[in-house]
Amino acid sequence: MTGVERAGSRRPGDEPLLLGVRHHGPGSARAVRAALDAARPQVVLVEGPPEADTLIPLAADEDMRPPVALLAHAVDDPGRSAFWPLAEFSPEWVAIRWALEHEVPARFIDLPATHTLVWGRETVTNPEGEAEATDVAEAEANDADAGGAAVPEADEADAGDAAEPEMTETDVRVDPLAVLAEAAGYDDPERWWEDVVEHRGLGERDAFAPFGVLEEAMGALRETYGSGGHERDLVREAYMRLQVRAAQREFGGGVAVVCGAWHVPALRQKATVAADRALVKGLPKVKADMTWVPWTYRRLARASGYGAGIDSPGWYGHLFAAPDRPVERWMTKVAGLLRAEDRIVSSAHVIEAVRLAETLAAMRGRPLAGLGETTDAVRAVMCEGSDVPLALVHDRLVVGDVLGEVPEAAPAVPLQRDLARLQRRLRLKPEALERELELDLRKETDAGRSRLLHRLRLLGVAWGEPTVSRGSTGTFRETWRLRWEPELSVRVAEAGVWGTTVLAAASAKAEADATAAQGLAEVTGLAERCLLAELPDALPAVMRILADRAALDTDVGHLAQALPALVRSLRYGDVRGTDTGALTEVAAGLAERIFVGLPPACAALDADAAQEMRGHVDAVHTAVGLLGEAGTPEHGGLRGRWHAVLRVLSARDTVPDVVQGRTVRLLLDDGELAQEEAARLMGLALSPGTAPADAAAWIEGFVGGGGGGGMLLVHDERLLGLVDGWLTRVPAEAFTDVLPLLRRTFSAYEPGVRRTLGELVRRGPGQRGSTQAAGAGIPGFGPGLDAERATAVEPLVRLLLGLDGSGADESAGLVEVAG
Repeated sequence: MTGVERAGSRRPGDEPLLLGVRHHGPGSARAVRAALDAARPQVVLVEGPPEADTLIPLAADEDMRPPVALLAHAVDDPGRSAFWPLAEFSPEWVAIRWALEHEVPARFIDLPATHTLVWGRETVTNPEGEAEATDVAEAEANDADAGGAAVPEADEADAGDAAEPEMTETDVRVDPLAVLAEAAGYDDPERWWEDVVEHRGLGERDAFAPFGVLEEAMGALRETYGSGGHERDLVREAYMRLQVRAAQREFGGGVAVVCGAWHVPALRQKATVAADRALVKGLPKVKADMTWVPWTYRRLARASGYGAGIDSPGWYGHLFAAPDRPVERWMTKVAGLLRAEDRIVSSAHVIEAVRLAETLAAMRGRPLAGLGETTDAVRAVMCEGSDVPLALVHDRLVVGDVLGEVPEAAPAVPLQRDLARLQRRLRLKPEALERELELDLRKETDAGRSRLLHRLRLLGVAWGEPTVSRGSTGTFRETWRLRWEPELSVRVAEAGVWGTTVLAAASAKAEADATAAQGLAEVTGLAERCLLAELPDALPAVMRILADRAALDTDVGHLAQALPALVRSLRYGDVRGTDTGALTEVAAGLAERIFVGLPPACAALDADAAQEMRGHVDAVHTAVGLLGEAGTPEHGGLRGRWHAVLRVLSARDTVPDVVQGRTVRLLLDDGELAQEEAARLMGLALSPGTAPADAAAWIEGFVGGGGGGGMLLVHDERLLGLVDGWLTRVPAEAFTDVLPLLRRTFSAYEPGVRRTLGELVRRGPGQRGSTQAAGAGIPGFGPGLDAERATAVEPLVRLLLGLDGSGADESAGLVEVAG
């Protein structure tokens, strides 16, 4: 009896009904539903981990909305995990729903997760080579010995997902669909699958015929390729045969099995119970927990990094939900999306796109227009040949941004429940589509959202990522980029070891991280994050560790890296009303130690170390200024002592030229150095006795770094003349050595600044000359203050600053003109 005859007959006492499917295949899903309606089995067995049997009833909950996934994780190591994703068009999901609707038992029969989580799994490493135990599912997706059952990640070949065709068992894994597609003359397995399954009817007279044909094809492949490089499949299939036999003994002949088509020939194989038990005996195991978690269409796509086996989950979902007139309905959805993006798309466009797609399908010999034809038609008719709007269609519709939901009754670790409670209270719903969230920390709800997101980041749950605000740079505003990814559920489970609430877990994790931190900068950064997350219990412990590390660390570079983070923390504390007195004292002590150690630390530095030290000087300068504002009057005196340090650095010969130039510039900006004195120091640095490379480094320190150096040269042509005169005296043999430094310096300026400098230099020394002649003939520049022009803008400036109401009428007129 052939496989077709066996699968096509369904009589009591027969062998089990084996329904071989492609995971996440809408055609397979419809065929499974039709076959189950025709067979009316007494029990439905589904490929998947048996530990999830108790979770099956939740699939009928009204709050359960696919895509969802079964999540298994080791109890003692939650980061060791695996997923079994299911969409509404997954045959396994359809089979489970059918069983629940008809009050028929449903069971999972694949190798238990207690084995797959640990079997052959040592430490998984991430691309950076660091130990990572949380990516087991992804690792198994790319392993030849994956053991994941109904997960496309762990069972890519079951559904015929893309790999390398025509390979022997000793090579890499065989892709059944690719082999069958090539045999049929197709170069694209997805297109072949659409033509022979998705775009064909279910069989008006025999609902089992599609499965018989697929079983026969897979049987021929298994005869040729054996396990196809999937050695673990032999063990999994032995376990599944044992489960099928047990169901037959319990229910008689009314057994239906829904599994990957690749496994069907093996399940049909006549093997002894003893042989199967021998294969599964002695497997390693670990205690595992399971639950349902939300999944996304993006995670069902290959582009997400998980080998789910379908490039277009949104398109497949459409085919499953709209079996009648799918092309017309699809074009209507595309038109709606493009109209929402303000593109002109009419009903005539939809009609023409449908006609073109159907014409292309006929020309290409396809039974129905597929994704390729509809995409070509959309590009030509609705997108006017442009791939830019087409990319939006692919992202929003072909892939899709659907995020599933699971009911509250689903098992969860206490930390997950607390997180869900906070999400509801703060009205911060997880979403699959990335979005920006602007927070005003002066508002209670926004402040709570900020605390939650910062605490989750401490726990390694990167739901939100801070980004630069486009509206304000004030410390009372934050901008976050939010996107919920399914694997964050694993991170939450993993973080559950630190506590049962987000606050308790974040506090415990912060203390542990501070204790394990290797450097002072790590601890200071952690203190900053504790303030942002408002962890009052963790901050004292972190501060004690910080004070101890700061007292023992003698590296000025480390101290200079740590100070800015501490000072930023003071500003955050002011906004959030946090007591930062202890932090202020530590920051002030750190600054004093930098003042003492910086001059000797600047001696005998090479070029790279000198550039790094220049960055430290800039960071400390900014931090000291903020510390003086945030601290007591005593701390305000730090600026005076810092200026004294800068004077020492500017005059010491052992200090690198780039650092010397920077210290002169900082003193000039703070008003601690007269312009005449700055010009004198620049003249000395650019004198003929200074090596050209050293002089170029001094210039880079003085006017480089994007700190307004270009505008300084624009407004003080005396300094520009010094630079210009030095540059004209550089010997030809040294010019090529200093050119990269100068290009790096001036390329950081705004285009307008560079253009103005070029105009000033083009006019030549005769037009610039002395300070008195600086800017002569140039609009907006003169030898002194233009009192008339300054007075004209005073009312507007006073209005903007809110100083008083004087000049309001005049200022309003200016605003109107300016607007």
